[in-house]
Amino acid sequence: MERLWGLLQRAQQLSPTSSQTVYQRVEGPRKGRLEEEEEDGEEGAETLAHFCPMELKGPESLGSRPGQPNLIPWAAAARRAAPYLVLTALLIFTGAFLLGYVAFRGSCQTCGDSVLVVSEDVNYETGLDSHGGTLYWNDLRAMFLRFLGEGRLEDTIRQTSLRERVAGSAGMAALTQDIRVAFSRQKLDHVWTDTHYVGLQFPDPAHPNTLHWVDEAGKVGEQLPLEDPDVYCPYSAIGNVTGELVYAHYGRPEDLQELRARGVNPAGRLLLVRVGLISFAQKVTNAQDFGAQGVLIYPEPADFSQDPHKPSLSSQQAVYGHVHLGTGDPYTPGFPSFNQTQFPPAASSGLPSIPAQPISADIASCLLRKLKGPVASQEWQGRLLGAPYHLGPGPGMRLEVNNHRTSTPINNIFGCIEGRSEPDHYVVIGAQRDAWGPGAAKSAVGTAILLELVRTFASMVNNGFRPRRSLLFISWDGGDFGSVGSMEWLEGYLSVLHLKAVVYVSLDNAVLGDDKFHAKTSPLLTSLIESVLKQVDSPNHSGQTLYEQVVFTNPIWDAEVIRPLPMDSSAYSFTAFAGVPAVEFSFMEEDQAYPFLHTKEDTYEKLHEVLQGRLPAVAQAVAQLAGQLLIRLSHDRLLPLDFGRYGDVVLRHIGNLNEFSGELKARGLTLQWVYSARGDYIRAAEKLRQEIYSSEERDERLTRMYNVRIMRVEFYFLSQYVSPADSPFRHIFLGRGDHTLGALLDHLRLLRSNSSRTPGAPSAAGFQESRFRRQLALLTWTLQGAANALSGDVWNIDNNF
Repeated sequence: MERLWGLLQRAQQLSPTSSQTVYQRVEGPRKGRLEEEEEDGEEGAETLAHFCPMELKGPESLGSRPGQPNLIPWAAAARRAAPYLVLTALLIFTGAFLLGYVAFRGSCQTCGDSVLVVSEDVNYETGLDSHGGTLYWNDLRAMFLRFLGEGRLEDTIRQTSLRERVAGSAGMAALTQDIRVAFSRQKLDHVWTDTHYVGLQFPDPAHPNTLHWVDEAGKVGEQLPLEDPDVYCPYSAIGNVTGELVYAHYGRPEDLQELRARGVNPAGRLLLVRVGLISFAQKVTNAQDFGAQGVLIYPEPADFSQDPHKPSLSSQQAVYGHVHLGTGDPYTPGFPSFNQTQFPPAASSGLPSIPAQPISADIASCLLRKLKGPVASQEWQGRLLGAPYHLGPGPGMRLEVNNHRTSTPINNIFGCIEGRSEPDHYVVIGAQRDAWGPGAAKSAVGTAILLELVRTFASMVNNGFRPRRSLLFISWDGGDFGSVGSMEWLEGYLSVLHLKAVVYVSLDNAVLGDDKFHAKTSPLLTSLIESVLKQVDSPNHSGQTLYEQVVFTNPIWDAEVIRPLPMDSSAYSFTAFAGVPAVEFSFMEEDQAYPFLHTKEDTYEKLHEVLQGRLPAVAQAVAQLAGQLLIRLSHDRLLPLDFGRYGDVVLRHIGNLNEFSGELKARGLTLQWVYSARGDYIRAAEKLRQEIYSSEERDERLTRMYNVRIMRVEFYFLSQYVSPADSPFRHIFLGRGDHTLGALLDHLRLLRSNSSRTPGAPSAAGFQESRFRRQLALLTWTLQGAANALSGDVWNIDNNF
């Protein structure tokens, strides 16, 4: 620096006046050339504001311009000083940049090392907690947690569980009004109610269901007392049936096949099956497929917790459950029930043709003692008898079911916070409101969390938060009859919702324990769930997040947490019927089912006792999880849905198909079409990801276009080649019907079972090449259509099919 200062001093001494060189257009005979002039710095002459195109000339000879001072010494000094001047400027710029960066980091104390901006809009109206700047993820999270913590979640669960709320009852009507008032009190943008008139089935008090012994001569004998005549199976077939009793474990297809293999044919008999693993509807459908006459369903004590410090289900208590293999009103399949008289009488194909009845463990014990025949395997054994369980057959039984159907109005309640940028895109969160019995775990917890989230988000809006997309809060009616309220709403607005609904979050069955956490979900939400789990504290492992709790048990976190959506979840219809990605969270007991679900013992006190006082903490964790998921889904500029995940799903299923490639090749058949379609989907997903990465993030038109393509990915997997009225669950991975991957796999298995098939089995037709070709075409073209849709405009599609 001293050398640089010396050079500058010398230059000043050599040049008596401060001067600068500019280029000026020369007029007259030298027009088009530039003349170099010297301006006196003391005169304050301004540099030209606009420079003309110039022709750079070489240095003129010394003395060629009379009247000008000799500039050679000054120019030489300037040339020597130039590198140092440049270096000084760079040092000053670097220092200023570092000072500015440190100052910025110091001003964002809540951002942490990695700043995830939830909203980057230039004109975003900041909230009171945003410190006058953009709302960052940590700002929103802190605001959400603060307002959520001001609620009374536990009191709401207790009070809701004390109220009668069977669908169609006077108690439900009162609760409906109270919840609508609670929504309105929060001053949401819209609050309304939808009423549906649906066919529900109830027991007949004048003619209760009965179970009798039948002697060898076929004479009806002593009646077995059903302790609670109110416990029944909605949508059971009506009438009476007689048959010998057979023990069939859980009533799964593999259980019934094992019975056949051991010489006990289910056909023509009454089956005694345990609660669990599959739904009541699946148990009855399987029994019907194997020719059974009827089904008795009981709770096996061995399936529930053996912890002496935790309560267990009374041996006199039966378990309630509907037996419609489907969702919604089974008497208007495929159509909404806004006014049932508009449609001709119809019946869902999922209604059983055989009767079913729940019984208690005490009655099941009495029946098991009468069974003879082969001893059940160790896996089939239970804890009701001192002696081993036998498969049967046993004595004759007569089951009579007298339930009756009633047209019943049900009401769904809606509340909406409109989005500011994409108000026509809805993030939906819902909870079942009705319950058979106290329903503390079944619906009181979900209803309480829903009300708290409505209050919390309304408070956030009042303090500056405004979601990009609309938040739609829904309290469902008719859930205990097979998600009737939610399915009827989907049927009524399907043409709108598949274009507007982004995601559905279910709060049903949220707290059934506190040992393990499961998320039944679409693959599109898996990555987002992982991210949010890292933000929520574990309710029973102090100092750990839910994610840390999970990976401590299993490093492959999604294998521990992620489950497919079951049909008995209200979230199932959103994905399998409407093509909307959905998720349902559940805290569970360790390897044991919550014993009181769907019983009259599902009280607040029992739930609190099972969780050993941790109910408030677990319910709060669910609320935090759901709420932070809603913030991300409703406020992120780009929807956080992992559209590439389905490529992995298809690959996993193709592994199952590959098992049969040898048998297919021997018949001159191939699965190459599916492989090609899967490749096109993966390429389309990667292409979209690259487009998004290289696009201008503040371009609202592009952002909306990308979001529309992302939010409809789930819808692309609904087969467009089958009718929603005939096959309502059109999803090729989750649905039911010949168009699904599951049906194709079941059909392929017949290639290996034809030679060993038992006569009379449901699959008596065996493998059919024409059916296989049709199934393969339905699956392939749906997958190819998803790839094409993900590619965007038709001129962007590059199929290698």
